[in-house]
Amino acid sequence: MAETHVLFVEDDDVIREATQLARERDGFVVTAMPDGLSGLEAFRADRPDIALLDVMLPGMDGVSLCRRIRDESTVPVIMLSARADSIDVVLGLEAGADDYVTKPFDGSVLVARIRAVLRRFGHAGGPVHGGPGADGTAEGGLLVFGDLEVDTEGMEVRRAGAPVGLTPTEMRLLLEFSSAPGTVLSRDKLLERVWEYGWGGDTRVVDVHVQRLRTKIGQDRIETVRGFGYKLKG
Repeated sequence: MAETHVLFVEDDDVIREATQLARERDGFVVTAMPDGLSGLEAFRADRPDIALLDVMLPGMDGVSLCRRIRDESTVPVIMLSARADSIDVVLGLEAGADDYVTKPFDGSVLVARIRAVLRRFGHAGGPVHGGPGADGTAEGGLLVFGDLEVDTEGMEVRRAGAPVGLTPTEMRLLLEFSSAPGTVLSRDKLLERVWEYGWGGDTRVVDVHVQRLRTKIGQDRIETVRGFGYKLKG
């Protein structure tokens, strides 16, 4: 199996060097950069498998760097934030990040999150829970919900005949919804199924991704069930 190439952008010299060494001992190939501009150059030159971006970076901050990466690629991005309650977490997720880890972080937790994201990206079309449901018509791997078509085999989505570009995380989230249209899925359940959280996690990750998905497939397609979660309208 090919080695996983990680781009790590962190301005603190001690954290950058220690994390790079530790992740290389874990079997990853790591390119470490000290600022946003050099991180963007390294991303374009090396095309890594995953990017770890600190929020606070000189020159170009991590949120802006994430947005630039997302404009060019669907490569997975994990943001690193010093404050779990910071608005930077939400800004990073809205910019296109797939997950975030709070600093200071435990090395084993970071590795687990990296591997979970990579599994999701490598197997976005893996098994989902449930079936097509009564509110969606299915033909082969195609699920149809009004003007929304979800090809679960080709991993393609169309709205009114036009292709919809989704990141693998957004695709996985849509697959969960489309496998059980009309069924309310709690935030905790979505964290478990999509992000592979085996414990209670920050539900802002779910909320921001649902909002991102809504902007692409239609704001009224996914309904909020207050106090319970979300469901896909048939």
